[in-house]
Amino acid sequence: MASRLVGVALVAALATLQAPPAHAQRTLLVAEPTHGVGYLPLYVAIRNGYFAKDGLDVKVMTVDGGSTHTNAVLTGQAFAFIGGPEHNAYAKLKGGELRAVANVVDRGNVYFTARKGSEPKPGQERPAYFKGKSFAVGLYGGTPNSITRYLLKKWNLDARKDVTLIEMTTSAVLAAVKGGRAEIAVTSEPLLTQGVKNGLWGEPIINIPKELGPYAYSTLNVRLESIAKEPELVQKFVRGVVQGIKFTYADPEGAAAIAKKEFPTMPLDDLKATLDRTFADGLWSRDGMVSAESWNTGESVVLAAGILKKPVPYDDIIDMRFVRAVNAASN
Repeated sequence: MASRLVGVALVAALATLQAPPAHAQRTLLVAEPTHGVGYLPLYVAIRNGYFAKDGLDVKVMTVDGGSTHTNAVLTGQAFAFIGGPEHNAYAKLKGGELRAVANVVDRGNVYFTARKGSEPKPGQERPAYFKGKSFAVGLYGGTPNSITRYLLKKWNLDARKDVTLIEMTTSAVLAAVKGGRAEIAVTSEPLLTQGVKNGLWGEPIINIPKELGPYAYSTLNVRLESIAKEPELVQKFVRGVVQGIKFTYADPEGAAAIAKKEFPTMPLDDLKATLDRTFADGLWSRDGMVSAESWNTGESVVLAAGILKKPVPYDDIIDMRFVRAVNAASN
């Protein structure tokens, strides 16, 4: 069923790719679960022509729904997907072979906010504060939901008995807090700033990027078959990604200008707030590397949430040879 859904989602994009002449650029499709500012370095690489310089025409296709982006790669309908390497681990346990070849988001892009009037008291311990609270949180299987369950377990709180998790789509979180259904919002930008502006909550009471540190949150992942059969192609792709990452940090204003083009309907205040927080919290990887520490954190989260059933070794789902080659060449 999932594969059929992928086909429906991607057929329009694939149909527009006419058979090119032999000298034309190689077209690569990257599947993303949402079109978000967190993936800005990838968009920068496309718009700045870093892929094109290596003969690649990289296109991004947004495919909604669970593991649809992963299935697009597993079935060969997309070259890569952007998402957490835990998806590679899920596939591995089912016989699929995927590898993260570059890191984009190296921090958990999640924040806990408290409804106005429900903030913790000064010095109040977290278990005591959160016990009995209702949380507006993303759907089960998504990373914000998994991080919430991971922290509850860390605080010795039962997700079924000690708190109420109200699972919903990301866009519904604001309404849940505004309507009084939830006291805690598990959110990210730009919804975080929108809630502050609307007086629903103040600044985050828990900042996950700082709380958990390095976290392989969004990597670019390809089939192991692509690495084995076309390593030069993977190398070119990774080179463009790393160049996009480095430009984003070296020229924040230039990156912001590209963000405006990618998100033309987003209010400028929301876009600025999102970028400011992203830079302040160091969400993006600086060099494209996925460290063992960042996978250990991500793995711990999905194991605690019960989504990943058993540990999967770093080397079974992550391959940094291409990033190392790019960084070595630039030094």
